Amino acid sequence: MRTILNKANMSPYSSLRGEAEAIPVGEIPRGARNDISGVLSNEKGIALVMILILAAIALAIMAGLIYMITAGTQISGMQKRYKTALDAGFGGADISYQLIAARGDPGIPLANFLINATSSCLTDKLNKKTSDWGSGCDSSITVSSSSHDMHFDLGTVGYPTYRVYSKIVDTVEGNSGGDEGLLKSGVVSANSGEVTVMSIPYLYTIEVDAENSANPSERAKLSILYQY
Repeated sequence: MRTILNKANMSPYSSLRGEAEAIPVGEIPRGARNDISGVLSNEKGIALVMILILAAIALAIMAGLIYMITAGTQISGMQKRYKTALDAGFGGADISYQLIAARGDPGIPLANFLINATSSCLTDKLNKKTSDWGSGCDSSITVSSSSHDMHFDLGTVGYPTYRVYSKIVDTVEGNSGGDEGLLKSGVVSANSGEVTVMSIPYLYTIEVDAENSANPSERAKLSILYQY
């Protein structure tokens, strides 16, 4: 409610301001008060929304960092376990090479090796091409605890031990395989006579599977082409 004061009702000090409308203190129009309250409420709502957005961004960043640290630790552990199983596989492959090298030495019987196959079948794989193997010899590339020619246990007491399964899946007889390293024939040259060729005895395809004895999921596989 606005009150208009005339000169008769004005105080001496009012004349200094001249004739004008005066609004008593505390008499702010209701519409103006509602507008001011609405502006303040809108500003508070915007501030709350911004705080929530910033909090969500910070939470997402922290969750990403935690995931990266956790995933990095898990990957490092997996790589370490795989590298240990891979080294065990290399050790088993070396033993397989020794077995192949001893195939023609009667002083080193096959019984000295930990094998899981008949001696006759393993002898065929070591000394005959694949097509001449016995009917019971397995040439599939699958190697496991139930399908292998030999196995080796590597490791010491108190530490993880690994069982290595090895299997010969293919044997190729080279140009000198049948006579244990002696050349059968050479190549005739018109100028210099007979020229010897490079000796290629046998080529073996070997599948190796190394796994932790306590946790078979920790494993490594090798496919090897070995010439002897």
